[in-house]
Amino acid sequence: MRITSKGQVTIPLEIRQRVGLAPGMEVDFEVDGDEVRLRRTANSKTRGELIVDQMRRHPGAGTLTTDEIMALTRGED
Repeated sequence: MRITSKGQVTIPLEIRQRVGLAPGMEVDFEVDGDEVRLRRTANSKTRGELIVDQMRRHPGAGTLTTDEIMALTRGED
C-alpha cells in the first residue's frame, strides 16, 4: 500500500467492514514507537447514527422509497 503525496492511504474494504469503519467516522492516530494505530474516536458516531444523519439531510427526507433507504444503509450513493 502506498501513501499519496497528500499523506492519504486507502483502508481496504474488508478491514473497514471488520472493524466497523464507515465514511464520516472520526478516527485518531496513536503512535507507539515505530508503529501507528488507527482508532475510532470515543465520540465517533456509530454506522447507524451516520445513516440516520444522512437520511435526515437527504432532500427527499420522508419521501424515500424502500430501495433508496436500503441503498443508504449499504453506503451506496
